[in-house]
Order: sequence, then structure tokens, then C-alpha cells
Amino acid sequence: MKRGTVILVSLGPRVGHEQRGARPCVVVTDPAVTEDQRFPMLAVVPLTGTPGEGALYPGLRPGESGLVKPSWALIDQLRTIDKRRVVRVFGVIPPDELAAIDNGLQLFLGLGTVAVSR
Repeated sequence: MKRGTVILVSLGPRVGHEQRGARPCVVVTDPAVTEDQRFPMLAVVPLTGTPGEGALYPGLRPGESGLVKPSWALIDQLRTIDKRRVVRVFGVIPPDELAAIDNGLQLFLGLGTVAVSR
């Protein structure tokens, strides 16, 4: 599955402040890893329709991604899921939106210098 693919994922059960239920997510795992049958896991960033601010909540537009309304990535809810949690595949987000998610991931994970927008 390609990075930037929007999928519907079953995220239950939850603990604390984790996202729950069936929710759209963006795949952020490298395709070289996801295509290998020995690794049945995907790293995903859940999406929400509630506006967020800053680099950890980049906005995503509806369109070819399969999203039907403006959405925001919840970088701070990054999760690893089993591929069996995938309910449906929608589409792929544009490169500029994937770059914004990558920027947020770099910030969240402490992977180098990142421009922080507030």
C-alpha cells in the first residue's frame, strides 16, 4: 500500500485519549515494508473533521483522496495497526499534503529540524 493512501480503519478498542471506531487514516509506512508479506503492519495517522492548528494537525482537502469533507491529520495519534484492521481503501492524498504530514511526523518524532507553524 502506497504512502499517502487514505484507508478506513477499525481502531477499537481504545484506551484514554486514543481515537476509536472506524476512522479514515493515512498510511505513512514505506511501501517497501508494507508490500513484504512478512510485515503485516502499517503505520497510520488517523484523520478527523475537527479543525486543528499547527504542524501536528495539517489540513487535507476532499477530492481524489476519497475524502468527502475537509479533514485534519492527527499526527499525535500515530499508530501501528495490523493490515486486517483495514476496512476500505479510498484514494491517495496529493504530494503537498503528504509533505505536511511528513513535516508533522518529523516534529513529533524529533527527527531533525522542522519548521513549526502556529
